[in-house]
Amino acid sequence: MIDTSSAPSPREGARPPTMADVAERVGVSRQLVGLVFRNAAGVGADTREKILEAARVLGYSPNTAARALRAGSTKYIGVIFDPAHSAPVEIIEWLYAFAHESGYRIVVSALTPIREESEAITEIVGHRCEALILIAPRSSPELLRRVAGQIPIVVIGRGIPNSEFDLVRSQGASGIDSVVTHLAGLGHTEITYVHGVDMLDGALRLSGYRSAVQRLALTEQIVEIRGDYTEECGATAARILLARAALPTAIVCNNDQAALGLSHTLAAAGVRIPADVSITGFDDSRVARLSFMNLTTVRQDPKEVGEAAIAAAIRRITGRGATGTEVFTSARLVVRGSTAVPAR
Repeated sequence: MIDTSSAPSPREGARPPTMADVAERVGVSRQLVGLVFRNAAGVGADTREKILEAARVLGYSPNTAARALRAGSTKYIGVIFDPAHSAPVEIIEWLYAFAHESGYRIVVSALTPIREESEAITEIVGHRCEALILIAPRSSPELLRRVAGQIPIVVIGRGIPNSEFDLVRSQGASGIDSVVTHLAGLGHTEITYVHGVDMLDGALRLSGYRSAVQRLALTEQIVEIRGDYTEECGATAARILLARAALPTAIVCNNDQAALGLSHTLAAAGVRIPADVSITGFDDSRVARLSFMNLTTVRQDPKEVGEAAIAAAIRRITGRGATGTEVFTSARLVVRGSTAVPAR
């Protein structure tokens, strides 16, 4: 890779440097410069270094996108995500890594409160990406199916029945089941579940809570919260619980960000965690690992998710995989300091 950190900025209005400019500066043929940038054999080490140095000084970089288009393949995979949620950021790191291993590049498009998902999809398609990975998409299944007619799609973190694209999501039901089982093992019998009604795959995680409660002969206690399932949803759930006559001894949130909002609001009201109330989350995001949170949670392995998504995308690009496959990645309980034996 060429280090352009100290390369001169091109003058305004000046044409960008070309391969011919690099060849002229070194005193070699344009074809020889092309060999260097294709990493082809047959170029001496000294000459190769001179060409790379000349390219750095001139500010030249090979137009990989144009080369890919001429070859009939862009080698780009588009990724759309919402940066307001913490879990996708870690998944994207692994998408980059596994795409690079397979000779592909990632084009990322982020959502904002004023930028709709449909706009981001249109932009990615316009970049001639060969496949599209959507992390927890909120678009209607109908829209996604229409887009799937133009470009292969892999969806992370949302189950869509009878889909025309590939799905990658964690085993949310078994993950939440393991959390409830852990709390019951500590002696908790009053275990409330904070259910984000609008959270994608929320129903899957809710089914895990209900299954565990039934198996353990506990009383079902659910607080339903509408809206974007982040810290504010957790804070809203805490205010609802604080308004009741007594708090449960344990609260299960179906993501880490909600657990953060809930914990902060309860602590501000004088509730001690875990002495008074045990709290758990889901995802094992960076939020859970913060020292002041030390949150018991369910690990949704971002490496495993990223690898499965890239593998699915490449299978679709190369025509080696059937449409509509579904991959469930692991969901593993991680016990930290936010859970303890109940005080009462």
